[in-house]
Amino acid sequence: MTPPATHTRPASVLTIAGSDSGGGAGIQADLKTFAAHGVHGLSALAALTAQHTRGVTAVHVPPVEFLDAQLDACFEDFDVRAVKLGMLASAAVIETVARALERHRPAQVVLDPVMIATSGARLLEESALQALRTRLLPLATVVTPNLPEAELLLGWKIADLAAMSQAAAALRALGAPAVLLKGGHLAGTGEVVDILADADGEQRTAHPRLLLEAHGTGCTLASAVAANLARGLPLRAACAAAVDYVHAALRGGYRPGKGDVVVLDHFATLPGR
Repeated sequence: MTPPATHTRPASVLTIAGSDSGGGAGIQADLKTFAAHGVHGLSALAALTAQHTRGVTAVHVPPVEFLDAQLDACFEDFDVRAVKLGMLASAAVIETVARALERHRPAQVVLDPVMIATSGARLLEESALQALRTRLLPLATVVTPNLPEAELLLGWKIADLAAMSQAAAALRALGAPAVLLKGGHLAGTGEVVDILADADGEQRTAHPRLLLEAHGTGCTLASAVAANLARGLPLRAACAAAVDYVHAALRGGYRPGKGDVVVLDHFATLPGR
């Protein structure tokens, strides 16, 4: 006899981001990451991109009214334990998302301030930068910029680990309670150092640098942090586990397209892989 289905709602994590038609980043990477962490993935599409392993060829931003409808639908029916924010291309989109977060008050918000694609394409309108600083940073539990994104937010160059530490503190001063600053773009080192700055100081995580060009690492890291927070891990443990997860997914990465960009294996850490 088949046992009755459980009526306990699982923990859900909502990604509000852009769709990657190439399947390596954005919503697609987020949902794979959620699945690998055993949480139910929800998605609200804030942008549609035409892209592959060689670049972004077009971006379409749906009407904000439709984005708002997606957000309300998710919050009204699911146990949303955490929200991950990705590509939000305009000030109007950012304002719509900020209002939804203020309306629904999710316990955890992970902000990945997506501004520049791996190919170098600009994904954030100039007018949206200030809106991101003033509206989203204060609503985030943790913000996860890479170095070029942090430089745009702050307006100055980050050249070494000391500057990374100063930048993380400066981003917290803008209103973010915690900052996980990714060091993958820092030149001249045999390892990648990521710095988490929070109210208790700093936590540094280091891994050997992998000599490859990867796609979707930022999306995956932020999604892994959100999934870990939704599962009940404290922030420092959630971030450390997420960095380890991305490193393993990079080591198992593969090249599905004609370009040299590596797409992460999101299930590399599962048993039997």
